[in-house]
Amino acid sequence: MEDNNKKKVEEEISREPNAENPFTLLDLKLTHVEKAAAGVPAVMAAFSDLFEEKTAVRGMRALFKMNQIGGFDCPSCAWPDPDDERSVLGEYCENGAKALAEEATTKKVTPEFFRENSVYDLAKLDDYQIGKMGRLTDPMYLAPGATHYEPISWDNAFKKIAEHFNALESPDQAAFYTSGRTSNEASFVYQLFAKEFGTNNMPDCSNMCHETSGSALRPTIGIGKGTVTLEDFYDAEVIVIIGQNPGTNAPRMMSALAKGKKNGAKIIAINPLPEAGLMGFINPQSVRDILTGGVQLADLYLPVKINGDMALLKALELLLIEFEKQNPGQVFDEDFIKNKTVGFEDFMKQFDQYKLDELAELSGVSKEAIHQAAEMMAFKKKIIVSWGMGLTQQPNGVDMIREILNILLLKGSIGKPGAGVCPVRGHSNVQGNRTMMIDEKPTNEQLDRLENFYGFKVPRKHGYDVVRAIKAIHEEKIKVMFCMGGNFLSATPDTTFTANALRKLNLLVCVSTKLNRGHLVHGKEALILPTYGRSDKDIVNGEIQIITTENSMGVVQTSKGMLDAVSDNLINETQIVCRMAMATLGSRSVVNWQRFHDSYDAVRDDIEQCIPGFTDYNVRVRQKGGFYLPNAARDEQSFAKEFGGRAPFTLTEIPNNTLASDEYMMATTRTHDQFNTTIYGLDDRYRGIKNERRVVFMNQKDIEKAGFKAGDKVDLFNYDDGIERVAPLFIIVSYQIPEKNTVTYFPETNVLVSVNNVVKESNMPASKYVKIKIKKHDPEVYKKVDEMLYQGAIQRP
Repeated sequence: MEDNNKKKVEEEISREPNAENPFTLLDLKLTHVEKAAAGVPAVMAAFSDLFEEKTAVRGMRALFKMNQIGGFDCPSCAWPDPDDERSVLGEYCENGAKALAEEATTKKVTPEFFRENSVYDLAKLDDYQIGKMGRLTDPMYLAPGATHYEPISWDNAFKKIAEHFNALESPDQAAFYTSGRTSNEASFVYQLFAKEFGTNNMPDCSNMCHETSGSALRPTIGIGKGTVTLEDFYDAEVIVIIGQNPGTNAPRMMSALAKGKKNGAKIIAINPLPEAGLMGFINPQSVRDILTGGVQLADLYLPVKINGDMALLKALELLLIEFEKQNPGQVFDEDFIKNKTVGFEDFMKQFDQYKLDELAELSGVSKEAIHQAAEMMAFKKKIIVSWGMGLTQQPNGVDMIREILNILLLKGSIGKPGAGVCPVRGHSNVQGNRTMMIDEKPTNEQLDRLENFYGFKVPRKHGYDVVRAIKAIHEEKIKVMFCMGGNFLSATPDTTFTANALRKLNLLVCVSTKLNRGHLVHGKEALILPTYGRSDKDIVNGEIQIITTENSMGVVQTSKGMLDAVSDNLINETQIVCRMAMATLGSRSVVNWQRFHDSYDAVRDDIEQCIPGFTDYNVRVRQKGGFYLPNAARDEQSFAKEFGGRAPFTLTEIPNNTLASDEYMMATTRTHDQFNTTIYGLDDRYRGIKNERRVVFMNQKDIEKAGFKAGDKVDLFNYDDGIERVAPLFIIVSYQIPEKNTVTYFPETNVLVSVNNVVKESNMPASKYVKIKIKKHDPEVYKKVDEMLYQGAIQRP
């Protein structure tokens, strides 16, 4: 197997273009744009990945245990499972099956593989090719100035980590990154080690996806999470989906939407692109759906401009106010507003300044369509609003989510069956990570509980989030970075800036299941520590362990792997943290790390003592379906403590989205063939793209005005901060998208996102709001491109 991987690397490198032209475009094919998601093609795509990863039998067996009671939690998105009965045909989607195929693969990346392939040669491959090499089998070490990773024993790996940590002048010169896949148990011991070591430098993937949601919700409804359950989708009268593409980002959400539709709900879809997963759903487990073309989802589609959402939301409010004037007491929930909110009078005063015509023009949506949406909402109270990164990665994303809350507060549509807010989280335990105190700014209450229970002095100073960590690494304020999962480089903004920062680190440590670009753009020294995947048997003291996760609706559940690991030299994440802690802290630690190392139940016992809501953790989590964490906004209609349990109406502004005549607004997105930075293939089936990722979607009128034609090769530029950033060689694709708006895929265009282009309050990268210029492709542009960025090399062999 290793020889096959090496041969593939050699084949890819042999067709690598010359230095003046370091990119190739594959044979792009345009197919029809889908009008509905899932169906038989989804099933075929899911199974084809199992065959591609040479894990058909092994993977198929695992698929039928994924998301089942007593099985393992999907390593992909955080959409919840049904509380009770699960489908015997399978509780997984196409992208979940692809994620499993990547994890259950029998292809391996061994020490021999690293001996025969230098960092330089591997870095020539793109992220897709790197990820297809297989599962990591052994800990690997890259010495200063070395060209190849070499095997290292686990004991020596922990010794080296400890040497670097203990040589720091301050604990704040270390940073601890976390991806969303990490279990509750591993997350808890990880943050505990960081705090006992002495720092709150805990940047995590929430800083790049839903930090905006938490920043908007905590001060208003008192909790940074959603307030709905899966059952609420079945009871809702109106479901608004804004800045979210269920068909790709959370495909099982479409089943809930279809069930809500069957029960009478109306669905309003708000998005710059008419995504297949918003328009229709063909349930692959329903013969009727397959034969009839499935269920229409969106009753109304509003093609909002990028960042035109705020104008649209205010236009809806303006019309709802008119409906209330015409029908007093029938549109607004007067009792709820009086007893559960503050600031209503000031909120209402602002609407004297707004005109529907102007708001409609700013939003890009016709007055007629906005009026239709307002009519659908006016006399309904069971309203759910669901959003994704189409909102959270906008510079005013916090304000837009608070504007959504304003609408729900007017309607009294929160904290009751069939109503509330639903941020659709990304990775499968990203919400659980934050509950476990993976947070660069923990509260004093959280820190007090830890300090009182364990007895060590916890650090109180807030740490670095992702954006601040990148800058701190660049300034050499951070010298050692430990990454618990993820692909930090490919996930973050301003790729050149970030890559150059990472190269300044004294040590970069990555806990990973598979090879990724983060291992190839590294510090002066680097370690790769291989660990189990979610589907792997995690055996401690001869027994298969359960871990626990929290889904996006606050349910804590068990996950138990069932596949034999690809190597006998893997260590689970919890034990990696414990051994690192013991090696680093030694006798000065007051925590019994060996106890945690030997028992996940022991970790959960301590979580019960330190985090509210986990009473009888070990007992309740083993009950069928797990348990819901407390949610005062949902359960009691108790909101912000600062306002006596009430929710404040928020005053917000409409942004000024001006563009120069030769500028376009760009939003980055994922293809249907990827999850976060993991790229499963080169197709985007629903959008009609096959065999290529370097494409830019443009409105046909914009293409013609600029003197281009579909299929032209272009270079993309950004000039934020007075710096020219370039993403070379893209193909123009004509698409149904608002004028002056464009869409591209990440991570290919992360290079265009300035590290200073962030969301107000949450400090997240504003990757859905990037001003670009598009120029005819010029081969000379490569002279401006940093080869060290794109090829990722540090030392030529």
